[in-house]
Amino acid sequence: MTAELVRGQNHTLPQTRLEIRVSAGTPVVAGATLGDERGTVRGVEWIAHPGSPQLPGLEVSQQAAADHRLAVDLEALPAGAHRVTVLLALPVGAGGPVRFGAVPAPFVSVTGLDGTEIATFTLTDLDAESAVSALELYRRQDAWKVRAVGQGYAGGLAEMLADQGVTDPAALAGSIQEAVTRGLARSVAPPPPRTPEADRVRHATGSADHRPTAPPPAAPEPPEPLADPAATGPAHTAQPHTASGPAAGGPSAAGASAGGPINYAHPRRQHAAPPSPPPAAPPAQPGQPAQPVAGDATGWSMDERLYNQIWGMFEDLARAVAAYRSAVDFAESRMDQELDRALSDPRNRIGGAGDRAREAARAKRDELASRAREALDRDLAQLAAEAAVVEPALPAAYAGWGNPVWHAHRIPMEIPMALRIGDLHLPERTDLRIPLLVRLPLERGMWVDSGRTASESAALMDTDRLRRLAMETAVAHAARLLAVYPPGEFAVHVIDPAGSAAGPLAPLVEAGVLAGPPAAGPGGVASVLAHLTRRVDLVQMAVRARAADSLPPDLDTGEQLLVVNDFPHGFDDRAVTQLRYLADEGPAVGVHLLMVADREEASAYGPVLDPLWRSLLRITPVADSHLADPWVGHAWTYEPLTIPPGSRVLEQVLAAVAEARRAVGR
Repeated sequence: MTAELVRGQNHTLPQTRLEIRVSAGTPVVAGATLGDERGTVRGVEWIAHPGSPQLPGLEVSQQAAADHRLAVDLEALPAGAHRVTVLLALPVGAGGPVRFGAVPAPFVSVTGLDGTEIATFTLTDLDAESAVSALELYRRQDAWKVRAVGQGYAGGLAEMLADQGVTDPAALAGSIQEAVTRGLARSVAPPPPRTPEADRVRHATGSADHRPTAPPPAAPEPPEPLADPAATGPAHTAQPHTASGPAAGGPSAAGASAGGPINYAHPRRQHAAPPSPPPAAPPAQPGQPAQPVAGDATGWSMDERLYNQIWGMFEDLARAVAAYRSAVDFAESRMDQELDRALSDPRNRIGGAGDRAREAARAKRDELASRAREALDRDLAQLAAEAAVVEPALPAAYAGWGNPVWHAHRIPMEIPMALRIGDLHLPERTDLRIPLLVRLPLERGMWVDSGRTASESAALMDTDRLRRLAMETAVAHAARLLAVYPPGEFAVHVIDPAGSAAGPLAPLVEAGVLAGPPAAGPGGVASVLAHLTRRVDLVQMAVRARAADSLPPDLDTGEQLLVVNDFPHGFDDRAVTQLRYLADEGPAVGVHLLMVADREEASAYGPVLDPLWRSLLRITPVADSHLADPWVGHAWTYEPLTIPPGSRVLEQVLAAVAEARRAVGR
């Protein structure tokens, strides 16, 4: 029976391998400290936080999130540790609430590995506090107990760490918040909230639902999307635009300006629960997993079902690999503990007793790791079979350039739910690729990193070739966006200060699909930035005043994409400020950035550019492991979409865009 604790109450823990689950209703930073018999934290090596998420027997999330799972193995804690204190804090500078009194009361539960609740605690009566000691696990007479604490700190994380006896708490609090900020910048956006019927239909016999029993790592849903996967991620503050565009006076821009939560509902979509997906195919043989089916998720259309199915596969793979890695870590930790215990006995240091103890510990480690790998292989096989069925069924917006669907593509009359911008995979199985989908309209711009320090693959490439490849990547993304929007509802502007990207830009220029010639020189840069900045200002004012009819008749209210090459060369301080403004305010009213630049070179501008690239999703023109999922925080390898050698698909798609525009204009 679950113990519902109140502040100060304790409860005996029946087991030592636990999960601590946090549900906060808003992104929070979760951490934990270890204390000795007097509750003293001996040093930073006894503190688990996003910048250092693992300690022996303890693992916390690497990101701020509304939901957390902290893994605890009390028997594996360092010698001398008698207390585990769980800490929660609001992230600084994330645009969210600054005090717990402004958000729903956080809820904390202590569970077994099977999810059975042991004790719960709701942190009520918080007001000005921005950090809180939620609960503590402590040892009394060889038994472990949990106590509800609920001690808040108006001085935030630094004050809370100081109360724990940490040396230089302000510096440590700053490093933790910086780690959280970095996590937001690399996080993939989470999918929309699940429907009441659940987004994903799971097969009762499917191996993808199997979870190894080792302690899983923390599994957050990040606060901010990009997701790009930014999305994180973890999410942003803008709602999708309505059918008539952001100037129609709908909630899109207004919600963003007010700093409200994102409404993930699809534009023009009904609000009732979607119909159930078609029934899954029966198992091929009794006791075997059901055959995968494309679109086995809820949704109003096949596109929506496939979108939800892909996110389900993404989550399944993230959690399956997390469970496997945690099981292997547990096996290694257990082996080390058994070896330490065996070799601490002087009788085992002579003769063959020590060797036998080592062999027994390693054999047990190998057995646990082998069982975990078998479970993972079953999950991977099921997901690979599902991917083989889903990939051919994808619509153009979700498909890679090599998919035949692009050769029969017609410019749509309605924007799709999402757009594929690459693939993600993990080292446990590199051929199992998950499409990286970002929601449309875009909620966050992108930064194509053209620097040689971006990844190991980039470091081996010639600088000029890498920059050309980065610009070709940006052109391909711009072409995909043009191809999935109705004619005339998406415009692309280009800034190329030195004219160095004429080659990669040729497909866009020759097809005549740009809003104007690529802007070059200081005058061209200033003109384009002034035009888009004015558009953002006018639409924002019209939305706030509910006066969409007052917009100038020549103002294009469709979505706008600004492609910027070779930043920061050719940009003065005013231009940099305008770019930051467009990155912050533009997405809410339909203006988006696609930067192509070397982040290392851009760092010469100093911290003034930090908010700019934190607000954009970083992608690379070559494979690189730099994106994190919103559940566990794995480092996923991002693979950019490439056009098959010798293919004319890009030219065909752009020709179709140009023809659709001419047809509308006739």
